[in-house]
Amino acid sequence: MSAKWRTVLLLALAELLAMGLWFSASAVTPALTRAWGLASGGAAWLTMAVQIGFVAGAFLSALFNVADVWSPRKVFAIGAFAGAGVNALIPLIASGLGMAVFLRFLTGFALAAVYPVGMKIMATWMKEDRGLGLGLLVGALTVGSASPHLLRVFGGIGQWEPVMLAASALAAVGGLIVWRSGHLGPHRSAPAPFRWRYVGEALRERGVRLANFGYFGHMWELYAMWTWLPLFLLESFRRVDNSTGFLGFAPDTVAALMAFLVIGIGGLGSLLAGPLADRWGRSRVTIVSMALSGTCAVAIGFTFGRSPWLVSLVALVWGFTIVADSAQFSAAVSELSDRAYMGTALTLQTSLGFLLTLASIRLIPVIVEKVGWTWAFSLLALGPVFGIWAMQSLLRSPAAKQLAGGRG
Repeated sequence: MSAKWRTVLLLALAELLAMGLWFSASAVTPALTRAWGLASGGAAWLTMAVQIGFVAGAFLSALFNVADVWSPRKVFAIGAFAGAGVNALIPLIASGLGMAVFLRFLTGFALAAVYPVGMKIMATWMKEDRGLGLGLLVGALTVGSASPHLLRVFGGIGQWEPVMLAASALAAVGGLIVWRSGHLGPHRSAPAPFRWRYVGEALRERGVRLANFGYFGHMWELYAMWTWLPLFLLESFRRVDNSTGFLGFAPDTVAALMAFLVIGIGGLGSLLAGPLADRWGRSRVTIVSMALSGTCAVAIGFTFGRSPWLVSLVALVWGFTIVADSAQFSAAVSELSDRAYMGTALTLQTSLGFLLTLASIRLIPVIVEKVGWTWAFSLLALGPVFGIWAMQSLLRSPAAKQLAGGRG
C-alpha cells in the first residue's frame, strides 16, 4: 500500500474511533434520564454542551491559526487524548446533570482539535481526488458518531457507564494512531505565520462565503436529526409494540440498533458522494443531496407510530442523504481558500456551523411538546432550502471554476 493510502486509511480509522465521543452521552439518554430524572431540556444539554465546547475550541483554534501554525498530527492526538480523558470522568465522578454538562463541554472543546485538523491532514494528501478523501473522512466520522448506539446494544440497554468508558478508550486509540502515522502529505504548505486578520478575510471571499452558507444549511438539519431521531424511533416503535416486540426484540434494542444503522449509513453516502463530486461537481452533488434530505425531514413525521419497516426505510434514506454532501462543503472551502491558511478556513467553517446547530437541537423537543412528532422535523427542511440557494449561487459564480477541477 502506498504511503498516501496508508496514511489516509489510518487517519479515517482514527477519526472513526475519536468521534464516538460526540454522542457517547446522547446515545444513553434513556438510561441517564432514569438515573438522574432528566427532562427533555436536560437531555438536550448533553449534546448541546458538546456543540458549545466544540464551537469555543474551534473558534479559538481559528483565531490563533492553530491548525496552520502547529503540527496537525500532534494537535489531533492531543485533542483525542484530552477528549477521551474528560469524557471518561463522567461515569467515574459525575452524579448529576451539572457536572456531566461541564465535562461534555470540555469533551467538545477537545474535539475541536480532532475533526477540522483531520480534514487538513487529509487535504494535504489529496488533490484531484480530494472529494473522495474528505468523503472518506466524513464517512468515518459519521460511523464513529453512530458507534455509541451500537456499543449500547452490546453493553446493555440499561447500562450507560460501560458505553461512555468504551467510547473514551477507543478515542484514545484513535489519538495514538494519528500521533504515530498522521504525517502531512505532498500538498502541504510551510507552517504559516500567525495572522489575526485571516479569519475575517476568509469570510469576505464570496466563493468561500457561499460554500459556508451551504454548509450552514446542511448543519441546521444534520445534528438535530442525529440527536433526536433515536428518540423518535424509540417512541415510534414503542407505540406499535405488542407483547412479542418487533422481530422478537424489545423496542429499546431495535431502536438503538436502528439508530446506529441510520446514522452509520451516512458514512456510505459520504463515501459514494466523494468521487461523484470529483467528476460531476461539488455544487451539484450538494444540491441533490439537500433536496432529498429536506424531503425526508418533512416526510418522516408522517410515519410516526406506523409500521416499523416504513419508519426504518424513510429514516435510512434520510440518514444516507443527510451526510452525503457534508464533505463537499469542506472540500469546496479547501479549494477556494488560501492554501497556507486552509486549516484556519476549515476550522472557522466548522465552528460557525456547529454554533448554528444549538438552535435546531434545542427547538426540536419544544416543537414535540407542542405539536408532537408529526411536524417536529419539518423545521429542519429550512436548512436544505437555504443551502440549495447558496450552492446554486456558487455554481453560477466565477468561483465555481476552482471547484473539482473546474466542474463546479
